[in-house]
Amino acid sequence: MAVPRDRAIRPLVQELVHAARRRAGGVYEPSVATWSSLLPLGIGVLATCLVASSNYVLNEMLDAPFDRLHPTKRNRPAAEGLVHFGWGYAQWIVMMLIGVAIASTISRGFLFSAIGLWLMGCLYNIPPIRTKDLPYVDVLSESINNPLRFCLGWYIVTATILPPASLLVAYWMLGAYFMALKRFSEHRQINDSAVAASYRRSFLYYSQESLLSSAVFYAVTSMLFFGAFIMRYRMELILAFPMVALLMSIYFGLSFRHESSVQNPEKLYREPWLMSFLVLTILAFVILLFVDVPWISAVFVKSHP
Repeated sequence: MAVPRDRAIRPLVQELVHAARRRAGGVYEPSVATWSSLLPLGIGVLATCLVASSNYVLNEMLDAPFDRLHPTKRNRPAAEGLVHFGWGYAQWIVMMLIGVAIASTISRGFLFSAIGLWLMGCLYNIPPIRTKDLPYVDVLSESINNPLRFCLGWYIVTATILPPASLLVAYWMLGAYFMALKRFSEHRQINDSAVAASYRRSFLYYSQESLLSSAVFYAVTSMLFFGAFIMRYRMELILAFPMVALLMSIYFGLSFRHESSVQNPEKLYREPWLMSFLVLTILAFVILLFVDVPWISAVFVKSHP
């Protein structure tokens, strides 16, 4: 008799939680808090940084002609013609090869995730496919890097357990929400449809209204699947949901600012309210992953007569 999928996966997720606790030296099992326990994490971070950086090198070079039409990105070195493209393409390939070679030493799942991350960077940037030029596909194809990066972290902890699909979709749609707001902020700041379309071809089909509408869709979908994950695997996380919703609301408000950090996520650290609340939200998640709250199930799970 076949075992239902949720019953088969639940103990695996519980096993992963225990494994994560053992790796979080000092939190669950202090005896493993040694320098040697940090080696897999360090190797994984190095491989991920190399593969992601390879994608960023390609993005900077292929976007240079379009960045020259952007009010702020035109000051980037590649847009100003300060980058030697021959050496740039060599760097793109070499960083990928080294990153993938390192990834192969961790696990098969980590290796496939790293290759997938690199391939999505190619599809996003390289003609004739160049998904960043296609409306809505640009957002979805870029934000799928979120679950891929999640898998990279996951497969550092375990090589045999598959991550829950509900969590992957939730993380994908959350990334799409952030990316849609980035597109909205860019479109709003340029405030000229012709100029916007010359800078980014997908803007030919977007409007501020359609971008905001899509952001709402991504947000709702993300929270739907996040709720599905919570109900099946870790009910305590429902207590952190209001913090996630407020964090998304703060980010939404930032997208309306001129020269918003939403357009350049690497500058988000300059937003004290956002960063402070992000730290609190992460802290809440960590606590609720390790602390059981027995009354949660009694309140939110339907009792059987």
